[in-house]
Amino acid sequence: MRYITGVRFLILGVLLEGALSLYDVHKRFTGGISLFYAASFGSIQRALEQLESLGWATSAAEEGSARRKRLYTVTSTGRDAWREWMLAPLTGSDPEPTMLARVYLLGSLPQVDRAGCIAELRRRIDTDAAALEDLAARLSETHVPESLDEIARYRRATLDYGIRSHALAAAWLAELAATPESLHSPKV
Repeated sequence: MRYITGVRFLILGVLLEGALSLYDVHKRFTGGISLFYAASFGSIQRALEQLESLGWATSAAEEGSARRKRLYTVTSTGRDAWREWMLAPLTGSDPEPTMLARVYLLGSLPQVDRAGCIAELRRRIDTDAAALEDLAARLSETHVPESLDEIARYRRATLDYGIRSHALAAAWLAELAATPESLHSPKV
């Protein structure tokens, strides 16, 4: 599969719910998706054009629309590409936005595939967490000169944050995998 950025797959996932105009897709981003994945109006427009050029989406003028609004829909090829992306290993140096995007779209994935998607996300979280824990172990064996104590303290605090955030993500994914009904009754 060609390299395609996450915004295109997010858009495909949103279009799986039904035909939408550029403005409708933009509203979906400003209405919640932008909390974890930012995209400007122009980037959404370019992504829709690219999805059409790839044959992953089509557009048609909305009937009876005085403003000649175009509605975009996912093709079967686009649906297959989106499913492949949902189940693919999580790559890149900042996987959190993609992880959140996949969980956000999980309800559109066939139920039989949801556990596989969560397992892929969990593999990445576990791999990154192990690397952070390994670094913490190596640092605990390193002597820090007294003159650098304050610098080391805050650097270690940053590492501790990473370890804790990965532990939280792992627990969250485990909860999603174990109790799919928890998606319907979030804890407050």
